[in-house]
Amino acid sequence: MAIFTGPAIVLNATVIVVTLMHRQLRQPLNYALVNMAVADLGAALTGGVLSVVNNAVGYFSMGRVGCVMEGFSVSLFGITSLCTVALIAVERMFVVCKPLGQISFQSKHAAGGVALCWLWSLGWNTPPLFGWGRYELEGVGTSCAPDWHSRDPRNVSYILCYFALCFAIPFALILGSYAKLLWTLRQVSKMGCMEGGAVARAEASVARMVVLMVLTFLGSWLPYASLALLVVHNPDVTISPLVGTVPVYLAKSSTVYNPLIYIFLNKQFRSYAVPFLLCGQNPWASEEDEEENQTTIMVGPDNNRVSPK
Repeated sequence: MAIFTGPAIVLNATVIVVTLMHRQLRQPLNYALVNMAVADLGAALTGGVLSVVNNAVGYFSMGRVGCVMEGFSVSLFGITSLCTVALIAVERMFVVCKPLGQISFQSKHAAGGVALCWLWSLGWNTPPLFGWGRYELEGVGTSCAPDWHSRDPRNVSYILCYFALCFAIPFALILGSYAKLLWTLRQVSKMGCMEGGAVARAEASVARMVVLMVLTFLGSWLPYASLALLVVHNPDVTISPLVGTVPVYLAKSSTVYNPLIYIFLNKQFRSYAVPFLLCGQNPWASEEDEEENQTTIMVGPDNNRVSPK
């Protein structure tokens, strides 16, 4: 957990700091990326740091109230981050595919999407505080989360709703949005609008990025969601605490993967974040200058469309 938590704090904090420092990064299509960094930083500070401390002492040291507070905070930040990943996919699809016609993407649209992520997460993580579901120790007993084990009908109904609305729907949006984006690029490629196979190369690049995003999402969250559903479906199943802890930490590891995939692979953010981290040095500077002379597609927020450069 320390190996995951340390870099997660540094990377996400860097994204927030460089965004505050450079006005060029404060544009509508970057709002979701910064929001994801804020949510992941919150998850790392609450879930990651506390897990490191509690694992070091060997038990959950904050009592029942601390368990509820930690479970709520980690879940709030985690689901907000997960929903923001879905928001990024939807935004990219709208900007590239323009399903509603030539409607420009403005600050109010970006701010509305960010607000919806927080409200959605808050709405579905608050019920355990009032009796529908509850927060309990999980895995080896050094962290807290929604209780997957209780057979109480209220708890089971909450977990099923939680899975459907906070995992299945975001995942469906991610798949649908990126499928539409790839289909659009395929149509453009068939039209032969660009010479020299530029669109085909762009399409392959986007496809690789999409596969990486989807696989990382599944690797981080699917084991956790699957274990929860397994326990809900068969409460008598025997799962050792150690095995039950692995999916928990995989989910928390997304706080490291997200900034690396969505932000540091984004040329615009990388050009500011890497020099900030390396005291002015940028090993990718020459590579980025070369890219300026080629036709590319940027799936990041700085240029979500096919364009000649």
